[in-house]
Amino acid sequence: MFKHFILTLILCIMGWSVSSQSSYENVKIFEPSSNLSYAPCEPSIAISKSDPSKMVAGAVLKYVSISSDSGKTWKTDRLKSRFGVYGDPCIVSDIDGRFHYFHLSDPTGLGWGSPWILDRIVCQTSKSNGKRWSRGSSIGLNRPKQQDKEWVTYDPVSDQLIATWTQFDKYNDPSPTCHSNILMSQSKSGKKWSAPVQINTRSGNCTDDSKTTEGATSDVDEFGNIYTAWSMDGKIVFTIAYHDRVTGLISGYSEEKVAVDSGANWAFEVPGLGRANGMPIIKCDRSGGPNNGTLYINWCDQRNGKDDTDVWLVSSKDEGRSWSVPIRVNDDPKGRHQFFTWMDLDQGTGRLHFVFYDRRNHSTNLTDVYYARSADLTNSTFENIRISDTPFDPSSARFFGDYNNISVFNGVVRPIWTRFENDQQSIWTAIINE
Repeated sequence: MFKHFILTLILCIMGWSVSSQSSYENVKIFEPSSNLSYAPCEPSIAISKSDPSKMVAGAVLKYVSISSDSGKTWKTDRLKSRFGVYGDPCIVSDIDGRFHYFHLSDPTGLGWGSPWILDRIVCQTSKSNGKRWSRGSSIGLNRPKQQDKEWVTYDPVSDQLIATWTQFDKYNDPSPTCHSNILMSQSKSGKKWSAPVQINTRSGNCTDDSKTTEGATSDVDEFGNIYTAWSMDGKIVFTIAYHDRVTGLISGYSEEKVAVDSGANWAFEVPGLGRANGMPIIKCDRSGGPNNGTLYINWCDQRNGKDDTDVWLVSSKDEGRSWSVPIRVNDDPKGRHQFFTWMDLDQGTGRLHFVFYDRRNHSTNLTDVYYARSADLTNSTFENIRISDTPFDPSSARFFGDYNNISVFNGVVRPIWTRFENDQQSIWTAIINE
């Protein structure tokens, strides 16, 4: 008994959970009735900015789930579009309570058997909390080039949706003449979009690896300037689009700058996964609090070794002119994997919130889901909490996606993740309210 007590004490000191169940309620959003060639993964979630009890979630390839009781129960359907639906879901809520579901295209329905796969980014809008959706608007059509890996942010002051994504000359083509670039487009309503603008100066290859320009995410400051970060050749780079809120137009772009100068590779290996990446997430504090105007970038990398993937954060208090040294978000001893991070910032409090997979409690590929949040308003130390009830063991033979997601609004926190168990993938959330 004494030995058991000592072991329990050691585990608690190291931040390891000895409880069989999370302190937060786990809710299964969706699980298909049978195995599919593309099982649900790459989930996205959004909380309504007009009614936080309303939520919408999406997952590969075509799933859309809605909740009207703060995420306690869900109803799932398949999204349809005149341009086809082909994954990479990104869901955004605007100030009027509309939800916008962004995804890739498959206009012929033939998938990779069609030369027009990924010919545009698609935006579908719901004014009914996800019950009904528009047919979809087209962003960035530029055949035969392919549009992929989009993400979207929302500026509540100008009421603008801002989409960024990677344009491939031809996806997965190793030719040295094949290039990838980051494009940006804006819309007031989600119906009509501005002509895409290339915002990077250095092109990447098309092989979906660390020398590809991809993983672009954006956010806006209180003046409407748009900061976009992406991964390229072991670095995280960013640009600034200077936004005139009066005209709604971009008045100019900054040169491409470096926020993280080494180690931040897009592609790396994590045991049990077919692939993993260090997708950077950028957020800007508009809370009016002590950190107002601060920029944050969150990502994963293996700078501490191939057996030690970690979750990192840098910040800038001078509009990206200088950046802090990387801060490690996961607080476990070194030597275990933390991966597929996502971050959100509560604009009501200025606090940061993270979700990521975590293997600190296991010497095998067993995987938990952890939630981290700022320990105080300095956003420099973090509380780590296991939020999955039980671990799972992913399979490298199954496509597990490139990301999870988390949405935070005025103290309502909803992470979303993929779970693999009994040869099935399912989508989950946890009920977290601050």
